[in-house]
Amino acid sequence: MRLCVNIDHFATLREARGGLEPDPVTAAQICELHGAEGIVCHLREDRRHINDRDLRLLREMVKTKLDLEMAITDEILQIAVETLPELVTFVPEKRKELTTEAGLDVVKEAEKVAGAVRMMHQHDIEVSLFVDPVDAQIEAAAESEADVIEIHTGEFANARSEEEMLEQLERIKKAAAYARTLGLGVNAGHGLNYANMKYIRGIREIEEVSIGHALVARAIFVGLPKAVEDMVAAVR
Repeated sequence: MRLCVNIDHFATLREARGGLEPDPVTAAQICELHGAEGIVCHLREDRRHINDRDLRLLREMVKTKLDLEMAITDEILQIAVETLPELVTFVPEKRKELTTEAGLDVVKEAEKVAGAVRMMHQHDIEVSLFVDPVDAQIEAAAESEADVIEIHTGEFANARSEEEMLEQLERIKKAAAYARTLGLGVNAGHGLNYANMKYIRGIREIEEVSIGHALVARAIFVGLPKAVEDMVAAVR
């Protein structure tokens, strides 16, 4: 299982003061040096954290893999084509949300998603769809010819009891296994941390996890290099 680090929250902290620090591009370099096998950033329509300058420099500096999270809009699709990340992850996006709240409704937006997938493939960019662990959404993802799904693990991470957590974990396991039977690669992300990774890392179908908030929060206390190294250990 590979660890990809989402660096959005470094940019969030920078934007809190409207200054230059901390620089998310520098954070990405440190993450790679200490074991991250990919860098994730979300270029939102409102540019609330990652901005165009960040993305441009990340494309120049990232040596592992750049995963661009994005809504399916004409503007951001064009930026993806110009930037050429190794992977784009299509996610839903709401203006007032604090973070992505749920998976993409691929069933409802099948035609729009399929068109965006084709556009990315024309430029040799692989596509991941951020979806809830629901069979119908996974089937629609396969029909869109996406390469990968990223299973939304938010309900698992936010479970209020062990019973609820284990129930959500079982949903993730079944979704991952089903996606593999349809020829999809499987990633996972949202709310994963140092404590709950021990459950996720046992799911053999999941090849990669995307983790941001928990890692950035730990870095405040132990430093970014140690936080990344500890998460690499937790993932493996």
